[in-house]
Amino acid sequence: MVEILTSLIGFRTVNPPGDEEEAVLWIRDLFEREGLEGEIYALDSRRPNLLVRIPGKKGGKPLLVYGHVDVVPVEGQQWDVDPFAGAVKDGYVWGRGALDMKGPLAIYLASLLETYREGSLAGDVIFLALSDEEGGGDYGARYMVENHPELFDGVEYAIGEFGGFSFEVMGRRLYPVMVAEKQICWLKLTFEGRGGHGSLMHRDTAMEKVGRALVSLHRGRLPVHITPAVRRMFLSMADALPFPASLLMRALLIPSITDGLLSLLGERMEVFRPLFHNTASPTIIRGGSKVNVVPSRVELEVDGRLLPGFTPDRFIRELEDLLGVPFEARVLRYDPYPDDVDWRLMGALEEAIGMEDGGGRVIPMLLTGVTDGRFFKRLGIQTYGFAPMKLPAHFPFGDYIHAENERIPVEALHFGVRVMKHFFSRGAWTL
Repeated sequence: MVEILTSLIGFRTVNPPGDEEEAVLWIRDLFEREGLEGEIYALDSRRPNLLVRIPGKKGGKPLLVYGHVDVVPVEGQQWDVDPFAGAVKDGYVWGRGALDMKGPLAIYLASLLETYREGSLAGDVIFLALSDEEGGGDYGARYMVENHPELFDGVEYAIGEFGGFSFEVMGRRLYPVMVAEKQICWLKLTFEGRGGHGSLMHRDTAMEKVGRALVSLHRGRLPVHITPAVRRMFLSMADALPFPASLLMRALLIPSITDGLLSLLGERMEVFRPLFHNTASPTIIRGGSKVNVVPSRVELEVDGRLLPGFTPDRFIRELEDLLGVPFEARVLRYDPYPDDVDWRLMGALEEAIGMEDGGGRVIPMLLTGVTDGRFFKRLGIQTYGFAPMKLPAHFPFGDYIHAENERIPVEALHFGVRVMKHFFSRGAWTL
C-alpha cells in the first residue's frame, strides 16, 4: 500500500495541465497483474479515465469506488522534501496528493486488490480512476456521466472523497462521512450607473453600487437554512458528545439563534457557519478602461455555493435582499446537487470503523466544497465520502490539504486498508 502511494505521488499529475495518462495506465497495470482488465475512456488521450470491473462472490448490483489522480500545483510553496518524490519520513508519506487524493486511492487500491486476491470481495465493484477533478471534472467524472452513463447501470452507491478521517472533540473521536455537498453557482453581477469625466463628482455610479454591494457581502449574511444532511450531522454529533456540547449541537439547529450561537462559541466554530448558509464570495471585478473615465457599467463575479436543493433563482433573490442595490445576474456555472440523501450504507460504514476503532463514532457531513460526487448524483448514485484514516489527535488534516508539506501517517493508511477490507468483505451494497 505504501509502495502504491509513493509510486502515485511520483507521477506529476499537476492540474493544470493534468497529464494524468501515465498514472492512469500504471493503475491499469496493477489490475492486469491480477487478471483484471481495465477500459480507458477519454475526451483527451492525455487525460484518460480508467474503469475496472471487479467480480465479487455475491454478484448483484455493483458498488462504485472512485477517486481522482490529478493534484493541485506546488508553486510558491516551501516544501521540506521533494513534493513528487514520495518520501517516507518520520512515519509519514510526504508529497503532493498524499491526502488529496492519492492517499485515499492507495487505500482503495490496496484493499480492493487484497480482498479480490483472497476471494473475500463480497459483491461486484466498479473501480474508476478519474482525471481532472481539481479542474472541475470536465475531462473526468462529468465526461463519464454525460457520455457513458450506461457503464453505471444498476449502481446505487459509491465510495469516494471526501471524509473518513478522524478528528477529536472533547476526547471523543469522530469520523465524518460526506453524504451531500454544496452546489457551485458562479454568478456575474452587472451594475449600471452614471458615467462621465473622472474630474467631476458623480453620484449613483456603477462603481459606487459595486462598493455598496461589497460592503453588504462583508458585513451581512444570507438567511439560515437547516438542510436534512446538516440536521442529521449535528444530531449525530450531539449523540456522540458529552453535555454541554451535546446541547449546543442541538441548539445550532434552531435557525433564530444559529448565527448568534456560532459567534459566541468563537473562531473554531466558524468552520460550521457555511453549513447553514448559501454563501457568495466576490472574486473578480471588471469595469472601466481609462483612469479618467467613470464607467457606467461594472461587473462583479461571485463564487456562490448553494446548500443542497437550492436553485440559482432563489439564491439571486437572497442576494437582492442582502445587497440593496439593483443588478442584473447571469449564471456562469451551476452544478446542481439535490437535498435527498440515501442513508442505507451508513450502518455498514459504522460497523467497519467499529471493527478497528471501537471508540470511534461515524457522523454524516455536508461538504462546503464540491467533489466528483455531484456528477454521479445525476445518475441517482449516492456517494459516501469515506477514506478511513485514524489520525493522531493533533494532526492538522485541513492545514495540509493543497498546502506545503502535505503528508499522511503510514499507520493511518494501514488503518484505512483494514477498515475497507472489512467493508468490502461484507458487501452491504448488495442487499
